[in-house]
Amino acid sequence: MDIARQLRAEAQRLGFAATGIAPASAAPEAGQRLRQWLADGCHGDMLWMADTAERRASPAGLWPDVRSVVMLGTSYAPAIDPLRHADHPDTGVISVYAQGSDYHDVIKKRLKALARWLVAAAPGNDVKVFVDTAPVMEKPLAAAAGLGWQGKHTNMVSRQHGSWLFLGAIYTTLDLPADAPHADRCGSCTRCQTACPTDAFPAPYRLDARRCISYLTIEHKGPIPHEFRRPMGNRIYGCDDCLAVCPWNSFAAASRDMAFMPRAELTAPRLADLLALDDESFRAVFSGSPIKRIGRGRMVRNCLIAAGNSGDAALAGPVAALLDDPDPVIAEAAVWAMAQLHKDAQT
Repeated sequence: MDIARQLRAEAQRLGFAATGIAPASAAPEAGQRLRQWLADGCHGDMLWMADTAERRASPAGLWPDVRSVVMLGTSYAPAIDPLRHADHPDTGVISVYAQGSDYHDVIKKRLKALARWLVAAAPGNDVKVFVDTAPVMEKPLAAAAGLGWQGKHTNMVSRQHGSWLFLGAIYTTLDLPADAPHADRCGSCTRCQTACPTDAFPAPYRLDARRCISYLTIEHKGPIPHEFRRPMGNRIYGCDDCLAVCPWNSFAAASRDMAFMPRAELTAPRLADLLALDDESFRAVFSGSPIKRIGRGRMVRNCLIAAGNSGDAALAGPVAALLDDPDPVIAEAAVWAMAQLHKDAQT
């Protein structure tokens, strides 16, 4: 109990807003839900999800020696409404989590520091740290560790931090005292379900990634399916709609974590500027951002969809410049965007 108390204090000192402990055997039902989700094809072309399913299904599947899982949450709650630019057609909307520093790098550094402390505090134990890059069921484990619950939008919800928590995990060979799982407090609320522009929730607590704007703008590599282009609006990287409408956000104080303060150039970037990016300028603009990993091709593709939805004739020039882009996905999106702008000009 004493080491668990000290662990929480050290985690708080390092910048973590929430700490919970679960046994490695926690959330056994998560593996079965994962298998059914994969069998239904809801992962789209995220083939690694299927390839790593058995390791992802339980902590012991990834590391047989693990006894306890320490789940850490870091708040990135925004200070202002994340949906405020939805009606600004000349700008692109970037998900709140990607407007600051790359959370992978920031949280990994903190996790390693906490892991080193834990090894020093309990010599002989072994640890592994993970932040969204390994086959770990972070959300079910975080719920089992008492950080919150998986809401009807399938993301974590915290009574203190709303829907705005980055999650990280430390697997350890220590037997640490476990926290009680958090009860589901969504009740009869369906705001996240009805807010989704693309109807990505076939049922509460179930997400079809193939219809999710976050998946389409980040993970999906090819052309955006036509049925989702208009609903995407001006969202060019991720989507916060289902998170932003959650009533529990009213209890969340804006994050003061400087690492995740929004960069001015990412809060409301002009589509015309982004459409003009080449590979070199793309890397320069998004240096240190998680956006960098999707590459210029996917970002410009997304911006072309937003331009086509804008009704802004001033964007016809930047769009036309991409009609012959060597990337066929960009060229096709440019053709579509030009057609939409022409159609809007005729009405």
